Amino acid sequence: MSGMTTRPDRGGEQPSRPPAVETSVPPIPEQPGAQRTADLPEVTRPATADVPPTVGEPAVDDGPAPRPDRAQYGVCAFLALVGGLVILDAITRIGHAVNSADPIGPRPVPILLGVLLLIVAAIYAVDVARGGTGEPEAGEDVDLSSPIDWRTVLLLIGAFLVNAVLIDRLGWVISGTILFWGSAYALGNRHYVRNLLIAVALSLITFYTFAIGLDVNLPAGVLQGIL
Repeated sequence: MSGMTTRPDRGGEQPSRPPAVETSVPPIPEQPGAQRTADLPEVTRPATADVPPTVGEPAVDDGPAPRPDRAQYGVCAFLALVGGLVILDAITRIGHAVNSADPIGPRPVPILLGVLLLIVAAIYAVDVARGGTGEPEAGEDVDLSSPIDWRTVLLLIGAFLVNAVLIDRLGWVISGTILFWGSAYALGNRHYVRNLLIAVALSLITFYTFAIGLDVNLPAGVLQGIL
């Protein structure tokens, strides 16, 4: 029975165990491009108090505030003057003619117009005082920096004065022809013959329009009995 193994629970000796075989795990070689996390330098972040505040965009300077156009106060004064004259004329000259067909009378309408003119003048003056200016017409090609063409202005004034002097002596047809032809010449048109024909046509058209359409007889002058 020597070949049988004795069990420890039956009082026999515990059989000997074979020696444990030691196994060694080969180390993992490090990769050439790898770096350890612990070797990285610690990134220092500035404290919140050290961060300078963000500088905002500088304010755009639109220049000095526009000055009120003092010449517009003259328009305000003119409107106020006209409104006052209309009210004064309605109160002093227009009577209290009231009948069954017109129970209101002729006075309220001019008084209302005068009051409206005064209100418009006051609103206009306030707008001018606040720097309000009229917007230039977008379609106009005007160079405000260019000087005044006094030659053109004087030629136009001369054409109107000649018409005013000669209208009673020569008649509207002749004086009007001079006015239209002279105005075209002053404005730079140099088609003399064509402008003369157009001026004569305009003078005749206006003469007969006033005489027939409006029953207003313009002076015929030397052409009396011919026209």
